[in-house]
Amino acid sequence: MALTKRQKQVLDFIANFVDEHQYCPSYEEIARGLDLASLATVHKHISVLEAKNYLKRGFNQSRSIELSARYLQEQRRSKPPMREIPLLGRIAAGSPVESVEQREVLNFADFAGSGDTFALEVRGNSMIDDHICDGDMILLERVTEVRDGDIVVALIAGCETTLKRFYREPGDTIRLQPANSALKPILVPVRDIQIQGRLLAVLRKYK
Repeated sequence: MALTKRQKQVLDFIANFVDEHQYCPSYEEIARGLDLASLATVHKHISVLEAKNYLKRGFNQSRSIELSARYLQEQRRSKPPMREIPLLGRIAAGSPVESVEQREVLNFADFAGSGDTFALEVRGNSMIDDHICDGDMILLERVTEVRDGDIVVALIAGCETTLKRFYREPGDTIRLQPANSALKPILVPVRDIQIQGRLLAVLRKYK
């Protein structure tokens, strides 16, 4: 079923909010973001989008809206394929080496992993010793299970996200370890943490 202009605005707002914050917006945030008159209007749009299979929602839960598999599939189909660029060889960052041209291509799909992939812009320098700097773009794979030492995006207590190395500690505790000697690790009860993604690649643009 086709979407009305307003329904698409609601759906796009939710998708953009999730991309930016890595959790879904509340009805109040949707109303404010789209200048809707009441929460009843938001509820009506959400109900219609759920009936059209673009959203899923839980009941009696805070921030319970989820984008459906149908929406994600349509978004993938609408996006152009990842671009290939020539890979001409290797360049020395130490002692000079002989330049030998190669006939290969670099396909950014190689960085996308096997699951859902998304990008975030880094703010701050808590991971600078891992060469992840303020302003870098990072590519992540949506996962729920990770290994100790993985660099992850973690949602803490349902409201704050951070990029850190993940470690399990005794007593049902998770240690989120910064890569910056000036900062202390964050210790979080396992029940209060949700893994949003695992780092795949770091992109840095020089102007």
